[in-house]
Amino acid sequence: MTYPSWQDLKSGYWMEGRRLPYLAEDMPTFMGVPHATCEADLEGADIAIIGSPYATSWTDEWGGVPKSEWIEAPKRVRQQSARYGSAYIQEFDLNVFDHIRMVDYGDADFAPDASYSQTTPAILAAQAAVEAKVNAVIDAGAIPVVVGQNSPCSSYAIAKCISEHTSGSVGVVSLDTHWDVERIDRVTMDPRVAGPGCWLRKTYEFHSNMSPANLVEIGPRGMIEAEDDIRDMRSRGATLLSTWDIQQRGIEQICKELDPAYDGTASVYAHFDMDVLGGAGPAPGDILGDLGEPVGMSDYEAIRIAHEVGRRGLAGLSFICIPPSAITYRVIVYVIMYMAAGVAISRRDQVA
Repeated sequence: MTYPSWQDLKSGYWMEGRRLPYLAEDMPTFMGVPHATCEADLEGADIAIIGSPYATSWTDEWGGVPKSEWIEAPKRVRQQSARYGSAYIQEFDLNVFDHIRMVDYGDADFAPDASYSQTTPAILAAQAAVEAKVNAVIDAGAIPVVVGQNSPCSSYAIAKCISEHTSGSVGVVSLDTHWDVERIDRVTMDPRVAGPGCWLRKTYEFHSNMSPANLVEIGPRGMIEAEDDIRDMRSRGATLLSTWDIQQRGIEQICKELDPAYDGTASVYAHFDMDVLGGAGPAPGDILGDLGEPVGMSDYEAIRIAHEVGRRGLAGLSFICIPPSAITYRVIVYVIMYMAAGVAISRRDQVA
């Protein structure tokens, strides 16, 4: 199924006649929130959306999926968000925007060939472009939410900024089919690059206030990764909650097992690699190309964890590996908004 054009989308039932601020001709802001065009516009914001349309590899595909499809995700997530006429979540009887000020800070300022020139200088320059946006958001006292596709730009860059802004230790709640703890980046073979297969290991290598003991890794399963890498992380205290565990225990119990990311930490970074959905829904796993694995998480399970993380508190949220599917783009919208609802409910309850 070919993804529809913006002209077709905006004339559809849910979007027809909607007036929205735009970042580009075919890209409305996320949920129609104000467009923050400079650092001054971030003042008073609670959450800021950042796009990171960056994909790894020298070729026109990555992981068996056309690179053009990966790169479109931040725009398409914003497009799909336009179908929602308000921030009212009926399950909670809560309008998120009554409690949370959200802005859209646009996309990172990548060089035109950022996703095709996979030299170390080009990768580090792209990473720095995301860091500039994320640092500005954190400096303004807001939570950065980065919608991207590949590492290091849409994972390590956010972890790095949070680490450098935190006096104390940083916990991590990560949803992923793969741990991403290989020893070195496969593309460059450069130890400075926190690439797709190694970004999490590099995070712990580069930042002393981040430890596997405060990592809760949710979703890995099966036989695809090297046992030495996984056993090393677990021997250093990392918590594994596989999709097997989710099926055995249930998602409510899993939400109670996030404590290692919060115990004794000053902040928490949440990361959602959407290949974690696999084939369990809402879209078939085959759209993930080489990244799809059986026994995936469901959309509800991912959204439920996002809400729990919002309720408990977080310093930043990021997404990678968003497959080309309209319904999956809507899952991202739900993850962001139900996370924001968790933040709002927590604040409301503290006041009460």
